[in-house]
Amino acid sequence: MKTWCVPPDADGDYVWRMEDVLQTYGLAYNPRYPVVCFDEASKQLFGEVNTPQSHEPGKKARIDYEYERKGVSNQFMMCEPLRGWRHVKVTARRTRRDYADCIRELLEVHYPQAEKIRLIQDNLNTHSGGSLYEAFAPEQARLLLDKIEFHYTPKHGSWLNMAETEISIMNRQCLDCRMDCQTKVAAAVAAWERPRNARQVHIHWTFTLAAARLKLRKSYPSIED
Repeated sequence: MKTWCVPPDADGDYVWRMEDVLQTYGLAYNPRYPVVCFDEASKQLFGEVNTPQSHEPGKKARIDYEYERKGVSNQFMMCEPLRGWRHVKVTARRTRRDYADCIRELLEVHYPQAEKIRLIQDNLNTHSGGSLYEAFAPEQARLLLDKIEFHYTPKHGSWLNMAETEISIMNRQCLDCRMDCQTKVAAAVAAWERPRNARQVHIHWTFTLAAARLKLRKSYPSIED
């Protein structure tokens, strides 16, 4: 059975946030005000109970179905679609402190010259300015937040976040096998990220405001008397 992220009918809050994100995507590229998408994912870690049988020429290695649970690894995905850049920060947890550290790294390490980052993200409870105040002194939190312009996807609208697209590609291309520790996840993600950034692989987003108003017209409230 397939599941879908179904948009609501006649919901002003939904279309307001959707149009805000789409309008932000439509802005011309400006390195001083980059549009960066942010999301997170997790990968279940599994260890092998029985040693996999070595592969033979023309045959794949045989892996036993039995496994041992080794916890979970978290991945924070940051990507700038118009520049063809992405970075994945692999962590053991996904707390407010982890989110705040990731935002600080985004600003101070990856975008030190940007005047302000237009940040697209979802409404997860840790994805807020409050997380920075819980992690840093007020002066530092304020300095960081002054360089961010938040744009939130609507509820049931996470598909609007291009970081989700990058996560889907990452999962298919480098995390589609068993891994038993965070170190292996980080190594696999880094090996995937480097050549993708070197080629400046872009996401070609085609869903515009005009398309939204046509295809999702049921989501727009009626203003008829």
